[in-house]
Amino acid sequence: MHIEYFNYFYQVAKVKSISKVAKQIHISQSALSQQIQKFENSVGYQLFKRSNKGVELTEMGEIVLQYSENILNTYKKMMTDLEKGSNISNTVAIQACHSISHYALPCSIYKIKEKFPYHQYELSTSSSDKIRSSVENNICDIGFVYGKGNEENLEYYEVGRNKFVLTSSFYYETPKEISVEDLKNYPIISMSYDNQITTAFEENLNEHDVDYDDLNIIFTLDSIEAIKSSLNRKHGLALLPYISIKEELYKKTYKVIQVKDFEISIKVYMVTRKESKNSKAVVEFANLFKKIGKDSFC
Repeated sequence: MHIEYFNYFYQVAKVKSISKVAKQIHISQSALSQQIQKFENSVGYQLFKRSNKGVELTEMGEIVLQYSENILNTYKKMMTDLEKGSNISNTVAIQACHSISHYALPCSIYKIKEKFPYHQYELSTSSSDKIRSSVENNICDIGFVYGKGNEENLEYYEVGRNKFVLTSSFYYETPKEISVEDLKNYPIISMSYDNQITTAFEENLNEHDVDYDDLNIIFTLDSIEAIKSSLNRKHGLALLPYISIKEELYKKTYKVIQVKDFEISIKVYMVTRKESKNSKAVVEFANLFKKIGKDSFC
């Protein structure tokens, strides 16, 4: 089975259109359709439901999609290691949760780069569960995640905590402090957070006899930047990592609204593989980060 089959399948599954993908990769629609058909014949199941509106995954297609991303990432990592030689590579692949990746780690990486100028760092963003899987499957070298897992082949090092605060535009009219019950009265902009954050949020609400469904969630966004755009237009309130709004607080474009007896603070861990033949660059990064830790965050 060719790796290209997985690549074609993955792209079509994400875009939900054979014709659009064909244009993107500069092949004919009929040629791409044939490749998809060969892939379906190879696995022995129909993976797409086809219609004039595009394609939708079948139940079997959903299963294949779950594995395709890992297969493609593993293949990419394998080719990189073959080209560079995994034991002598100076490249360190790092994955981190959104707020850590965007607002904390860049400064840490800069400081470590000063110590090891020959290192090359590749930082990408993902969810905690996917990051753990990537580290386990040798897709990335080091991860920064929320919460500690119970995987036997992974090693966790506690970095610190990420505090989440209720935030609004500085000019949005609210009291300085509200109760958890008061949250029901305000439009809330939600984010597709990691399971650990969502669980902590819901548990805090439940302690005050408030359910998540009781809140006035006007919409859910997939990035902090998108939420900030809504806050800037005074659309409502949002629960955001403190590290992601420090600049706005300093400039007084945002404000923190205190919620009585309500606190969300999630532990952040650096995760690496145990007993792995990590490159010298990976070992040096991990060891130095343990020394400078969260003090090196932006």
